[in-house]
Amino acid sequence: MGHNATMRLTPEQIRAIKHSAQAVLGDDARVILFGSRVDDTRRGGDIDLLFETDRPVPRRAEALNALYVSLIRQLGDRRLDILLKDPATPEAPVLQVARETGVPL
Repeated sequence: MGHNATMRLTPEQIRAIKHSAQAVLGDDARVILFGSRVDDTRRGGDIDLLFETDRPVPRRAEALNALYVSLIRQLGDRRLDILLKDPATPEAPVLQVARETGVPL
């Protein structure tokens, strides 16, 4: 049961991701790590992150860009796959999968 799943990221990386979330989306933002990084048996792969906030994000494209820039700055140039969910985001299968299979950081 690989639910030390966040072990694929270092504590520093997890801190950096949470810091980026709060800097861009506010203190109540949540982050879920999902996809290949959750599976300890798989190596490499993208870092798939779902950022969730209960506050509406008026300029989604800008917010996503700011998250991306902040993460690249702190984590180095990695393949990042970022989803952003706010109250206006329609529910989608990928969001459900992220929540069901992912690990909150």
